[in-house]
Amino acid sequence: MDDRTEHVGYQPTIREMPLGERPRERLQVYGAQALSTAELLAILLRVGVKGVSAVNLAMRLLARYGGLSGLAQASFDELEGAHGLGPAKVTQIKAALELGRRLLIESPLERPKIGSPADAAHLVLAEMGMLEQEQLRLMLLDTKNHVLDLPTVYVGSLHVSLIRVGELFRYALRTNNCAGMIVIHNHPSGDPTPSREDIHVTERIVEAGALMDVEVMDHLVIGRQRWVSMRERRLGFR
Repeated sequence: MDDRTEHVGYQPTIREMPLGERPRERLQVYGAQALSTAELLAILLRVGVKGVSAVNLAMRLLARYGGLSGLAQASFDELEGAHGLGPAKVTQIKAALELGRRLLIESPLERPKIGSPADAAHLVLAEMGMLEQEQLRLMLLDTKNHVLDLPTVYVGSLHVSLIRVGELFRYALRTNNCAGMIVIHNHPSGDPTPSREDIHVTERIVEAGALMDVEVMDHLVIGRQRWVSMRERRLGFR
């Protein structure tokens, strides 16, 4: 049901809740881990809208977008159009989600370990499979194949003439302990079949990696819920 047409009864605001039930006070006493995802999101929202409490608004958003991953995938404009969200609230939500993503990558004990092309693909598939523009990202790995960083290098057309291969390796060379990288880009059409351009670009990147002593472990093409490992298909790799 559309949030804007659903009739709901009066719901108390966070300020009207007993102190022991308010998300912010509960976080201070019990720690963030004691709160539900909706309660944590409600702290960012601060207030609800038109008789809907911040907690209930958070629950609706999580249901509407299928959880945090759906919120992360939703565009700024899409979230801003949702019931009760203005640019300030959307900015806070996007910032918090991005901080969580960066923490996951930066924490040595929590860094994802890549053991196969599938591991790498599943780390980005949900987000990159829904992008409306092409993006090229680098998954930078240490000697034990832990993810060090996942920078976005290009946005827009990835025509071979526009990609500067040396720029890709600049990210690897200035990242401490980087031993290898996986190139990842998406096809907004949803079809991950590599094009001739993709193969040509991969050949150039692999050759440059051999010269710079940075192993190019794979080039993944991401589509809608599908992906292709170019190394597995021996496209651009010898």
